[in-house]
Amino acid sequence: MVVVFLAGMAAGTINTVVGSGTLITFPILLAFGVPPVTANVSNTIGLVPGVASGALGYRRELRGQRTRALRLGSASLTGGILGAVLLLVLPSSAFKAIVPALILLGLVLVVLQPQISAWVNSRHEGARGEFGPWWVWPSVFGTGVYGGYFGAAQGVILMGVLGSGIADGLQRLNALKNVLAGIVNGVAGIIFVLVAHVDWTVAVLIAAGSVIGGQLGATVGRRLSPVVLRIVIVAVGLAALTSFMLR
Repeated sequence: MVVVFLAGMAAGTINTVVGSGTLITFPILLAFGVPPVTANVSNTIGLVPGVASGALGYRRELRGQRTRALRLGSASLTGGILGAVLLLVLPSSAFKAIVPALILLGLVLVVLQPQISAWVNSRHEGARGEFGPWWVWPSVFGTGVYGGYFGAAQGVILMGVLGSGIADGLQRLNALKNVLAGIVNGVAGIIFVLVAHVDWTVAVLIAAGSVIGGQLGATVGRRLSPVVLRIVIVAVGLAALTSFMLR
């Protein structure tokens, strides 16, 4: 219980700063014998309060973004619903086959985050409009589908999309990213509560830890070395891949 709580705290911090907290909590739940789909469902529910906590910590950067958040939030809402439904409708064997690829994708995105950030910065000069070009909305929708189904590195994908299409400061876009990821996790969590099997002990422990982590991510986490965070995430993600291969 202590380990799961601490994992939730770490995930809450990393989700706010980097956006890959699931790569911390998910493999730890697998290591304790929680079935993959149940682990994913319980983890998604548990991380909802942490994402909300992180968004609250970034409330200053959210000022003036209400209309933008509402428009793009509709993409996250519909995408999150579809992703959650896919998780529940597809057989568990499909989840076991797909998740290693998703974890690997998440790890690649985390490792390449400096290059993604540099590309984002180079695109700022050509980005126009409060909502960006036409492809931003469907890209946020696609990210929502991914997030509703699994969600590791959802935040990294969102930062790539938002930064390349919307001309605004990266801290403001990071605050918007937290809101959009929160919508995806929130709507998927509601669906899972209603129709899926949830390990409530796990969900509550992760929720308690992620709330604290969300505040840490919005304050102390901004000063943490991104290199250290990426090393931790990659190490745990590789452990998750190994765990899947041995199951």
